[in-house]
Amino acid sequence: MKKWRLSMFKDLKQAKPTETLIGQGSEMEGVLKCKAGVRIEGKFQGEIESTGEVIVGGTGEAHSNIKGASVLIAGKVFGDIVTDGKLVLTATGHIVGNVEARSFVIIEGGVLSGESRMEKIAEAPAAVPQKRKKTKAEARRA
Repeated sequence: MKKWRLSMFKDLKQAKPTETLIGQGSEMEGVLKCKAGVRIEGKFQGEIESTGEVIVGGTGEAHSNIKGASVLIAGKVFGDIVTDGKLVLTATGHIVGNVEARSFVIIEGGVLSGESRMEKIAEAPAAVPQKRKKTKAEARRA
């Protein structure tokens, strides 16, 4: 069986260090809020919110709504995912829930059972010069 490699994408080559790990064989329940990267290789049930990268590894299973700066799913997620960055669903990944991301990549074999929504933040429209109204004096001269 082929393993998916992060090096397939230029911007994912440099994996950020994981500072919070729920290891294989571990089970945890509750609300996880952190400012660092999170990696789930065991089982987690609850809410996950991180200002860093959230990874559900190949052995990981999360019954959670997930919010992270970027998200990579190689295991199973039962819940909704929201990210302002990139969401990557690997060939071994499975999501049952809705996803919202600025960028969404599904590697062949990855499964999404839900809806996806992708929107870019709208840029402010450029100022359009307004025509100046003529004064009464200008209108009489014309």
